[in-house]
Amino acid sequence: MAICVYKVQSTLSQVTQDHIHDYLHAIEAELGDELRMVSMEEFAQQDFGLVFVASGGSEGIFLSQYEQISDKPVYILTSGESNSLAASMEILSYLHQHGKAGEIIHGSLSHVAQRIRALQRSTAALKQLNGAVMGVIGAPSDWLIASSDDDAAYRAKLGLSLKHIPIEELIEEANKGGYPENEWTRQLKGKGWDAAEMEKALNVYGALKRIVEKYGLSGVTVRCFDLLGTVKTTGCLGLAILNAEGICAGCEGDVPSLISMAILHAVSGQPVFLCNPSRIDTANGTMVLAHCTLPINMPSDYILKTHYESDIGVALAATIPEETCTIFKTSNDLNRHFAKAGKIVENLHEDCLCRTQIRLALDDFSYFLTRPINNHHLVCLGDHTAALEQFFAQIG
Repeated sequence: MAICVYKVQSTLSQVTQDHIHDYLHAIEAELGDELRMVSMEEFAQQDFGLVFVASGGSEGIFLSQYEQISDKPVYILTSGESNSLAASMEILSYLHQHGKAGEIIHGSLSHVAQRIRALQRSTAALKQLNGAVMGVIGAPSDWLIASSDDDAAYRAKLGLSLKHIPIEELIEEANKGGYPENEWTRQLKGKGWDAAEMEKALNVYGALKRIVEKYGLSGVTVRCFDLLGTVKTTGCLGLAILNAEGICAGCEGDVPSLISMAILHAVSGQPVFLCNPSRIDTANGTMVLAHCTLPINMPSDYILKTHYESDIGVALAATIPEETCTIFKTSNDLNRHFAKAGKIVENLHEDCLCRTQIRLALDDFSYFLTRPINNHHLVCLGDHTAALEQFFAQIG
């Protein structure tokens, strides 16, 4: 997606248009996105864009146009040539004097590209979450003694709200049966699992899908263990498919983990694995995380097994690409968060853990052993820590 750029440049500037083009093209190569020059009128309509200060002496030109964008942060791109940095500093000082937000993006091409990407993703995530409704189907599982929700914080900081739905509604829908046929249901049914068990598991997917559509939900968390004795299956496949469809879906009625999942998904654009930290080896700098469900579009391969704790239903035992990843969690009131890049170094297949198991390499585990934010944590592929830090800086 192209990023819009509005250029301000003094008529006395010696910087040529070819030179400007070459500089912006070099940033595009690092960024992987187009930087498109636009008029102020078009720029003012964008959720995110860059003001490119191309030279000194352009402060007054910026000020003459500023009223059109005075309701949003101003991200100032400068090459550092022809007094452009000095002009950018004057403009930023003016913004701060008038209580407005802004930032100068300046430095190496890699730094500039990384900063643009973090700002772009954070802004897009905030827009995506604003107005979203998250479904809470049933109460949190009894063991989640520290994982209470904070609806007021979600509304105030994210513009996001919760919709509480009785677990009985999901059970009733699951007993009705039926689910949409799609690439994921066809793929799962082609795995050779017991047909009757597969139908029960996919009926839960159909029930969740109907509830999502009924209430206009962007995500759900489910008190899934209540399904074991009622519909005689688990929610693992239903949650896996919903996540692949872009509907954040979590287990055990864990609202803070659902909100964390939604934030990480919105910031990264990647499918997100909600999992339990299971074992830490401080000597080797690794930890094992595991769970019985994950987005079905996240692994490179998977097989089917039963749900670990109950040994019924259908769960995913997946292989996730061994590459750089982000592990993340935010507190229930959004006042504290943990975001760190690591690397998936091994996929495990132990009998004593939930079915999908990864070994993650990190350089420090003190957070997990001294001030963890509850149990469940979120993992996605790629390093998205800069964008997450920017996201929390924006919500305050």
